[in-house]
Amino acid sequence: MSWQHRVHAALLCLLHLERRIDPFFRPAFDALFREPLAAITQAIIVARGGPEPLEPARETMLPDEAACLRAITDSMSHYMRAQYAPGGYQRAGNTKTHGMVRGRFIVRADLPPALRHGLFAMPGEYPAWVRFAGPGPASPPDIDDIGVLSIGLKVMGVPGPKLLADERFTQDFTGISTPTFTTPDVHENRKLQAAIGRGLPLFYFIDPRDFHLLDGIMQGLWARTQTSPLETEYWSCVPYLLGHGQAMRYGLRPQHWGRSRVPDLPGRPPDDYLRQAMAATLAKREVAFDFRIQLQTDPRRMPIENASVRWPEHLSRPITAATLLLPRQVFDTPAQLAFASRFSINPWHCLPEHRPLGNQNRARRAIYEELSRLRQVMNGTPHVEPTGDETFD
Repeated sequence: MSWQHRVHAALLCLLHLERRIDPFFRPAFDALFREPLAAITQAIIVARGGPEPLEPARETMLPDEAACLRAITDSMSHYMRAQYAPGGYQRAGNTKTHGMVRGRFIVRADLPPALRHGLFAMPGEYPAWVRFAGPGPASPPDIDDIGVLSIGLKVMGVPGPKLLADERFTQDFTGISTPTFTTPDVHENRKLQAAIGRGLPLFYFIDPRDFHLLDGIMQGLWARTQTSPLETEYWSCVPYLLGHGQAMRYGLRPQHWGRSRVPDLPGRPPDDYLRQAMAATLAKREVAFDFRIQLQTDPRRMPIENASVRWPEHLSRPITAATLLLPRQVFDTPAQLAFASRFSINPWHCLPEHRPLGNQNRARRAIYEELSRLRQVMNGTPHVEPTGDETFD
């Protein structure tokens, strides 16, 4: 084992120990320090950033973008082939399923004109599937992951043409539990995937030869010992069209905040305690999230191509455009979890009015399609568009 791997293993050990005591001090730390530290970090990131186009919703291709895309896809597919046997392939990202639950997506009737585009043009109610997951690329016990959760929302029964032909009636949204993405762009994402391939993902952030500490700080300020996937906020981190010539980011915020107790801390909780917390909640009551849209109002401070920059809320207040309602239900059955493994979420499953923007999203179109196809071929589970009428008797 090299010195780098020994150092990395020691850092992981410290991180795992911190996760055991995190709930005892983290609420107070977040209340006092998270926003001031985030503001300082963001000021430095913005100051170091390059010029942005002044036109709203304007994309700019990065140099060697296609080569970065190919390298990322190759790294992630190599990881899948190395880790899994046919019939047991998992996703290379957002890997561990905490739960696949039914929902209803309810578009509000009182939206301002600027938001009335695409799915939000008219009030309505749609069936939805919602997948809550871990960050990947591995599927460790919940207490040993990096403390970030992901959400994949598939709204069904949506009329109109779509940008991907493999699904005709779906609109997908994705998010993670940090307001900025792990990497600012595909150039840096390629470096992160290479570090993961070497078994040194933490070195992406702390390597003095190529420093990404600011992104590590932003991730760390929101990464924590999660109590339940139903008890955290999610952000898109990257932009999307909202109609013509208008960009948005979106997020999902719980309507009612709470924190379930993580069992057995500072000892070792059950490996799947996050799924158990979700199951206990949805067995007793429904859960609702506000789907909030933030419009781009300042192209310089709210960039399209840099996912490390948090769009300031004082420049554009998020507006609740819809409600995601998760009714009481039982979801943690083997059949429903197996359905989750056949599920494909891609933000390019969308109406043209919500076309994904920016280099990370441009890469996602090909990466998600290719890796999803690889997983389905190796598992013998061909793609099927869900309708919301699925049963699991």
